[in-house]
Amino acid sequence: MKTARSAVLWSGMDILIRQSVTFAVSIVMARLLSPAEFGTVALLAIFLAVATIFTDCGFSSALIQSQNVSHDDESTIFWFNLSMGLVICLLLITAAPSISSFYEVPSLTPITYLLAGNIWLTSLGSIHSTLLTKRLEFRTLMKVGLIASISSGVVGISMALWNFGVWSLVGMTLSGTASSTGLLWMLHSWRPRFVFKTNSLRRFFRFGGYLLASGLMDAVYTKGYAVLIGRFFGVRELGFYNRANTTQQMPVGILTNILSRVAFPLFSAANAKPAKLRRGAQIAVQSITMISVPALLGLAAVADPFVLVVFGKQWLSAAPILEVLCIAGLFWPLHIINLNLLKATGHSDLFFRLEVIKKVIGIASLVVGASFGVMGIAYSHIFFNCVGFAINSFYTGKHLNYGFQKQLADVLPVVLTGGIMAAIIKSLDHQIDLVDAARLPLLVAIGIVSYAGIGLILLPNQIRTVRQVASRPS
Repeated sequence: MKTARSAVLWSGMDILIRQSVTFAVSIVMARLLSPAEFGTVALLAIFLAVATIFTDCGFSSALIQSQNVSHDDESTIFWFNLSMGLVICLLLITAAPSISSFYEVPSLTPITYLLAGNIWLTSLGSIHSTLLTKRLEFRTLMKVGLIASISSGVVGISMALWNFGVWSLVGMTLSGTASSTGLLWMLHSWRPRFVFKTNSLRRFFRFGGYLLASGLMDAVYTKGYAVLIGRFFGVRELGFYNRANTTQQMPVGILTNILSRVAFPLFSAANAKPAKLRRGAQIAVQSITMISVPALLGLAAVADPFVLVVFGKQWLSAAPILEVLCIAGLFWPLHIINLNLLKATGHSDLFFRLEVIKKVIGIASLVVGASFGVMGIAYSHIFFNCVGFAINSFYTGKHLNYGFQKQLADVLPVVLTGGIMAAIIKSLDHQIDLVDAARLPLLVAIGIVSYAGIGLILLPNQIRTVRQVASRPS
């Protein structure tokens, strides 16, 4: 319990501080650059995501899941990642003119050249980051993330002020990765040996291979909107959508990133004790949703004044998209918990089959949604996340007896409480005759007070669980 608490604390601090810095930087950048400039870089999202997954091939998760890993195993994976990073980098450079022609954006070619190099830079520090995660050394990761976020923010804002335009975003990305990789090597003593064992690759690929394939499908789905919007609706519309998407991911992303980091290694360690694993999953579901649900529903309720106050009038078209994506994100933490349970129990083959089913449904819903415009794409995420949660939790129920109905029973009271809170905010929004900068914090305060008050009545079980965990001796 002490290890788990410490891991959650440091991982939470790392992600909260780093994403807060990143979000603060994005606010400044949004006021210095146009939606079209953000949309131009977002065009490459799917290509960079697929490239990153190929570079790792699922081996990082395999190293975390495996309980018996030697230094030679780690070194083999390091050299593989480094080699794949170089190959993928060269492939992206070769494909850059074709990508630019596809989108009909000539400036995309040199941008692709530079961001391809970022893939190789990332591969240099991937093993260090994986080993720190496996050993729950999130304090070190926090230092790395904080310094890298600040340094990249300084570079990006400085370049934007000097009128570098879209290149400010490229410079920010490259400087962040370079800082992060350099710090990982400085702060972690691990160094690779000059060995390469093919039997190590075969061993880890049995687990990682399924994750590679599922990761590729996930990238195609989660970043597919960039291809559809960028190709058929233009970079400006993509800029609005991407702004809404990254803003929605701020509250839910902090929680799910903590879950992805901490839950997988902890669930893997508890794999041999189903009862302990099941109780851990229930605590995670109840605790996370008590934070994520009101955060998302509250953000949806104040989407208009939030976008105006935080990003400025030029981004107002992102507000309706943000509202829909917040609703879509309600079940995302549950999706992450269920996937980590399947991975931690060694069911990577089942994990893969489920990902195939879900992503086929997800990609189809994206395409259908695109026929109704950008908002149609946003609404398709609501459909997919509901279906994905139902599928994942069904199989968690089979293996751990904590399936769809039990998870829904833990979540619905929180959704009801959050829904009442959002309704109160919405009903008062247009009745408060104040400027947006004053109305927004007042609405947030009303939301917090109403959620806390209603929660005391409707969420006794969830509150009791959180209190028991918090008061348990280390």
